[in-house]
Amino acid sequence: MAALRSGGPELRAYFRRHSLVQIYEALLCGVIVMRPEDPLIFLEEKLREIMEKGIDDVLWRWILTHWAHLSRDLRCCLEPSHSACSQADFGTLWSQTKSLQYLCTDSSLHPKLKRISETHLNTLFGEDAQLMTEELCAKAWNFYSRNLMKLYFGGWIKYNLLKKNKRKKAEQKMALAVVHYNVQILKPVIQKWSMWVQIHKEKTALAASRLQEIFNKINLSAVLKAWHAEAHSSSRTNAYFESLAKESQKGFSDSNNLTIKRKTYHFPEKALLQIFRYVNLVDLARCAQVSQSWMLLTQNSSLWSDINFSSVKHKVQDKIVVNILQKRRPCVLRLNFRGCYSLHSPSFKSISECKNLQDLNLSECQGLNDESMRLISEGCRSLLYLNLSYTNITNGTLQLLSRSFPNLQYLSLAHCRKFTDKGLQYLGTGTGCHKLIYLDLSGCIQISVDGFRNIADGCSGIQDLLINEMPTLTDRCIQALVEKCRKITSVVFLDSPHLSDTTFKALTECELVKVRIEGNNQITDLSFKLMTKCCQYIRHIHFAGCRKITDVGLKMISKLKYIVVLNVADCLRISDGGVRPFVRGSSGAKLRELNLANCIHVTDASVREMAQRCHQLTYLNLRHCENVTDGGIEVLGNMLSLISIDLSGTCISDKGLRALGRHGKIKQLSLSECKNISDTGIQVFCKGTKHLEYCHVSCCHQLTDEAVKALAFHCHKLTSVSIAGCPKMTDTCIQYLATACHFLHFLDISGCINLTDKALKCLWKWCKQLRILKMLYCRNITKQAVLKYTAKLEQRDYSDVDPPSWLGYDKDGNIPSPKSTSENLLKQILQHEK
Repeated sequence: MAALRSGGPELRAYFRRHSLVQIYEALLCGVIVMRPEDPLIFLEEKLREIMEKGIDDVLWRWILTHWAHLSRDLRCCLEPSHSACSQADFGTLWSQTKSLQYLCTDSSLHPKLKRISETHLNTLFGEDAQLMTEELCAKAWNFYSRNLMKLYFGGWIKYNLLKKNKRKKAEQKMALAVVHYNVQILKPVIQKWSMWVQIHKEKTALAASRLQEIFNKINLSAVLKAWHAEAHSSSRTNAYFESLAKESQKGFSDSNNLTIKRKTYHFPEKALLQIFRYVNLVDLARCAQVSQSWMLLTQNSSLWSDINFSSVKHKVQDKIVVNILQKRRPCVLRLNFRGCYSLHSPSFKSISECKNLQDLNLSECQGLNDESMRLISEGCRSLLYLNLSYTNITNGTLQLLSRSFPNLQYLSLAHCRKFTDKGLQYLGTGTGCHKLIYLDLSGCIQISVDGFRNIADGCSGIQDLLINEMPTLTDRCIQALVEKCRKITSVVFLDSPHLSDTTFKALTECELVKVRIEGNNQITDLSFKLMTKCCQYIRHIHFAGCRKITDVGLKMISKLKYIVVLNVADCLRISDGGVRPFVRGSSGAKLRELNLANCIHVTDASVREMAQRCHQLTYLNLRHCENVTDGGIEVLGNMLSLISIDLSGTCISDKGLRALGRHGKIKQLSLSECKNISDTGIQVFCKGTKHLEYCHVSCCHQLTDEAVKALAFHCHKLTSVSIAGCPKMTDTCIQYLATACHFLHFLDISGCINLTDKALKCLWKWCKQLRILKMLYCRNITKQAVLKYTAKLEQRDYSDVDPPSWLGYDKDGNIPSPKSTSENLLKQILQHEK
């Protein structure tokens, strides 16, 4: 064997060329499988057959005849029950099987096949060192077992899945059957229920129609009764006004004065007390002299908890104040001395004796100084509200505030210019004003950045901040204040031109609810962008006169959800492109006040959008919006929530007024400089409006006495009327107002050149509640009449010069043509240049 294995290449080539290994292997396998009785004869026959037919054909037929025997033995070894079959027997049979598989293949494929296993003959002849070992047989056995287990396990899983799917389908069918069964049961019940509902609806509709008929009959009878009463009252009122007109033609005389019989009524005490609360001190003293019962009522402590000396400031003296406070000091909670310039130390000492005082207003008291405040601080320890605006206090008073008023919450130092930054530092010392939530520093131009920093150190809880009329206010001041005052919710900066977007960037640290600023040309749309991001709960936005605000800013704040007040008056860049997206935004339906005065690019499109979206809008200002016409104003007549509207300087005509008159709930109306309205429009509007309280029709040159007559006849609740610049008005219109409108508080008749002293006499006689009267450019009213009939008014403005040219007419009331007006303006300009 060793000689065969160590043979040379020639010997190995000889074995391969004559296939001696294959022949030997085939004969040996045949003997093993067939087990002939005489193996030599068997080998001889097979050699002869190989010589005759060739090795491939002989091996193929031999395999076909004897494969069954080999397969049966192999299967017996693979059966698990035949434990007697050893791994050695299995290895032998496996080798035979692989050899026979190799011999069964086509001879043309023999060179291309890679033999997987070899026999011992290859090893004997040295052609291959690989042997069929026990490890390989064990590996083959494990591989076959795993494949067999995988096959059976896969089949078992498929069977279980099939069984599970069948069970699931059966459950689904059962559920559908249950639903179908329930539907079949409920169907008749639902049909019966629907029939019952239909019958019930028919009965309800029949009952409602009958009730509606009864209601219509009752309502019709009530309307007829009311119409009859109104017609009767109207006829009497017309007769009364006609008599007044006849009387005005004959002239007024003292002999024709009407006398009114007054009856004395007995009111309940509660009603009288409620009335006495609206009476000033002088009138209350007069009421105490009426009767003994009234005198006792005027001494009720509820009437003296809130004493307003400001209403009689010209008559207040130290003696009066001391006398009243000594008697009423235990019940006094609020004192108002605004504008009482005659107060001195006795009055301030009496104030200090009011131990329960909570609200004290000393604004514009010229006699107030640090010594006066020292007297007050000795007794008024529970003070919550203190107004020291327009006084001469210094740092000493601020030091007293921090020591003596630890509960102070509201403080006004507006236009007090004698204290310094050091005085503000005292607010944080001692007990300090740490509870301060409201601070007014308007007009205190002496305060620097250090002063605001001192305020922040001592009063970090400030919520409301007012700084008006302070041109020295800068971004650094606000930044220093906001560093520690993070609770600010409301800021007001009027006439502060040096503030910019940096201020609002600093204020984003606070949760702002209200912002008000006017007359600033540095603030841009960036402030609106900052508010959109950081002030989600802001409700009031007031940016009047900020000319760098554009439509982009309005689009940004349209995302905010809680805006109820928006004022962008005098923002000339605002147009429909910003107003319409804002109205469509999140706050459109909640908006209550909208001011677009002098936004000249706003048109009827924005007005229509407001009428559709803003269902809670109560105040609307479209002053000098020249592109707003009757087409947009007619839509406003359908807004039931609208109470106040300003259409001054617009193109409104009688047609638009007629549409507004259908509303019926408007209380304030301004139509100044509306040149297209006439008496007819005012008359139609007043017929549908009974609640009008405020009406300004100044500079409407075409209006006459008939317009005022309609106002007086239909609107008895008028409190403020302006007919300034109406040259066709005469004394008759004042007679109408005086006799019908007894609640009138404000009246402007400036430029009414045809009014005379008779008009003032009517006002003096009938309008007992008139407080303010303006009579500029009234050349036919004498100074003697003004002094006689207007002495008791709070404010009166009078001049007897000719009306200026800007009113639009000359001294005789003639309205010049546009050409002559331009020539007059050129002449005036040339005169000023000279």
